Amino acid sequence: MKPSILLTNDDGVNSIGLWAAYEALKPIADVTVVAPATQQSAVGRSISIFEPLRVTQVVVNGENAWAVAGKPTDAVIIGLFALKLAPAMVVSGINIGENLSTESIMTSGTVGAALEASNQGPKAIAFSLQVEDQGDKFDDPRYYTRSFDAAKKIVRDVVERVLLHGFGPDTDVINVNIPSQIKGGYEVTRLAHKLFHTGVEKRLDPRGRPYFWINGPLVEDAEEGTDVHAIRKGNISITPITLDCTAYKSCQITRQFFHNVQDLDIP
Repeated sequence: MKPSILLTNDDGVNSIGLWAAYEALKPIADVTVVAPATQQSAVGRSISIFEPLRVTQVVVNGENAWAVAGKPTDAVIIGLFALKLAPAMVVSGINIGENLSTESIMTSGTVGAALEASNQGPKAIAFSLQVEDQGDKFDDPRYYTRSFDAAKKIVRDVVERVLLHGFGPDTDVINVNIPSQIKGGYEVTRLAHKLFHTGVEKRLDPRGRPYFWINGPLVEDAEEGTDVHAIRKGNISITPITLDCTAYKSCQITRQFFHNVQDLDIP
């Protein structure tokens, strides 16, 4: 029997990247698509806890899918607990646009869905494809025109390898970033610190009142061994990620700062 895979994303159920991943995985797995009904980029691991979730069965490209009117994490939770799926693995992507560095994975809905899956049970792989024009991230993901042929081969190969060998020790999510032009092979990387030079642009509305756009160009490069540097070289970045954010090296010295509460005069 083929292994089962829950496939999701943050670009929405109609994204061409999602269905490229589906085409890559369908020959090797029993794939169920459960994805946000609309574009949900940069929502991280936010969850809809103040409103109900509508779930609709839809047909895209002749294939059945579930469209969730919520966030990527909602889609994962619906798939696992409402649809009662029990996948061997969750795959998130292919995202249109790279998800590199600690800055990006903390806000990425693609990686957020993968983290949520692993937190709930099945471990996950997140796939993202670098774009040469950053504006492509904000266009309608149904009509992205660049080829996914190479990305599909990588998705299938990575998933087959992980299904065969499993996830490494302490690895909850594997974050895969595919360069727009592949010049090398796989490179196991660590997260860079930044992906963008963050900025804020102030503008005035027609009534003269200010409003702001968060913006900023991509960083030019990062140090050797990081995911950002690997992509800049044209390598496929493979970054193992853990859910445990504890800074273990700081535990001992932090205990010295907080070894008692006697000075607080707590009754």
